[in-house]
Amino acid sequence: MGKLDGKVAVVTGAGTGIGKGIARALAREGCTVVVNGRNMDSLAVTVDEIKKSGGKALAVTGDVTQEAPVKHLFEEAVRQFKRVDILVNNAGRIAGGPLEDLTLEKWNDVMGVNVTGVFLCTREAFRIMKKQGGGRIINIGSLAAERPREESAPYTTSKHAVWGLTKSTALDGREHGISCGQLNPGNTAVERRLAAGGRSASGRDQGPEPLISVEDMARAALYMATLPPDANCLEMTVLPVQQAYLGRG
Repeated sequence: MGKLDGKVAVVTGAGTGIGKGIARALAREGCTVVVNGRNMDSLAVTVDEIKKSGGKALAVTGDVTQEAPVKHLFEEAVRQFKRVDILVNNAGRIAGGPLEDLTLEKWNDVMGVNVTGVFLCTREAFRIMKKQGGGRIINIGSLAAERPREESAPYTTSKHAVWGLTKSTALDGREHGISCGQLNPGNTAVERRLAAGGRSASGRDQGPEPLISVEDMARAALYMATLPPDANCLEMTVLPVQQAYLGRG
């Protein structure tokens, strides 16, 4: 018996990295997982790995910054599995640079995925969860929601916005049995960081930095997802012991 038997989750950005790790962790506990992203090839790998481990998963592609694909994602989840119990808003963009050199295109790209995408998915999940009498939303934030890195204005601003949306969602959802919490990852060994030798793309390059594994983040998300319905982990931060954090030092 798994801790999430009979539950249905939607996980965005689940083709790689933290999203993929969370999707696999939820499935191991018996949760049916609907994985979303823009690349069907990577989503298909996630689904295949889950199914080979005895889990149940479905891939639905789509851009979370657009209303129509987001509506389709949740309509498919309900059509196939009748409900949505958990939403993990993991899809994200990461970008930075000197403030005076930032383009509007880069700013809008980061804000579109990291903020508008979270809002659109939350809105659709909220509608479903309200009708069914409850659910849980987990937003993937960042250390940047509390401690900015130099030259990270788009990313830092977006993650501050996600923290505000997390608290508003938790407040608006509590009378309907809908909880919302935010998981803030520290430096995590995702494909992008590994390819860059442990360097960050979110702000000023500080050279290789200590990393924790995707599995560490997946375990944290699983803890949040498996709390009883009357309990909510509003915020959790998981980071390498040696990572600069307080004051970024």
